[in-house]
Amino acid sequence: MTARVLLPWTDISVPDGLAVSHYDGSGAPPDLREVEFYVLPYDSGPEPPQLITKMPSLRAVQTLSAGYDNLLPLIPDGVRLANGRGLHDLSVAEHALALMLAAQRDLPRWFEQQKVESWDRVHTRSLADSRVLLIGYGSIGRAIERSLRAGDAAVVPVASAARPGVYGVDELPDLLPSSEIVVLVLPDTPRTRGLLGRRELALLPDDALVVNVGRGTAIDTAALTTEVTNGRLRAALDVVDPEPLPAGHPLWTAPGAIITPHVAGGSASFYPRAKKLVEAQLTRFTTGRPLANLVH
Repeated sequence: MTARVLLPWTDISVPDGLAVSHYDGSGAPPDLREVEFYVLPYDSGPEPPQLITKMPSLRAVQTLSAGYDNLLPLIPDGVRLANGRGLHDLSVAEHALALMLAAQRDLPRWFEQQKVESWDRVHTRSLADSRVLLIGYGSIGRAIERSLRAGDAAVVPVASAARPGVYGVDELPDLLPSSEIVVLVLPDTPRTRGLLGRRELALLPDDALVVNVGRGTAIDTAALTTEVTNGRLRAALDVVDPEPLPAGHPLWTAPGAIITPHVAGGSASFYPRAKKLVEAQLTRFTTGRPLANLVH
């Protein structure tokens, strides 16, 4: 019997023996009753995940995001879930590095001066020789570390638990006071929510930079807003909580804040890698081999 798969793209090689439907997250989805393998569209809002509950024949779900906590309540018993681990490593690392360099080299200042044709010059901070606390040491964190070390930054990696060469999150009170830059690459879980709160932010030295390319819930937004708007800390954020920030929120216009709209993972390098992964997963699916990146 031919298995039906639901894919977000049409320009992808599919093994023989599969019936293919397409849904990119816009408009009405096709008939879902016979779908056995569902590849979620990337970055397409809350509706596509809800379709999981409407697929009675479903056997496997492939998400193109590294995070998957929002999907767990939707996955029926017996259905396999695979994530997009590794797809975003370089894209997010590039964006994190861009945020740090933009903040340290004061790029927003120069962009504003360009508009008024000003040649006013000052010396800026640097990323080189800065002590960077990297909180979240998975594959994305390690990709960020490679870029930082190439730029001669001093990297202090932090994971959920200590291991040789890596600190544990319980050591943050000792690490924060000497950190000039803090980079968060964390999922949204009960353990990570509010990890950087008022007390933790207060431990950072004056003028420290807080960078977040994981999930906005890892930082207490109200506490960070207070620190940034009073000029003590700076922030470069691709993710926030709530997301998006409400109109009129002080972080939108705070002089020490750089905000991008959760775009770190969606660069041009992502899509060819994602399609290559899906092609490999479909081959595994049709030949009965275990899927890669299975979530247990």
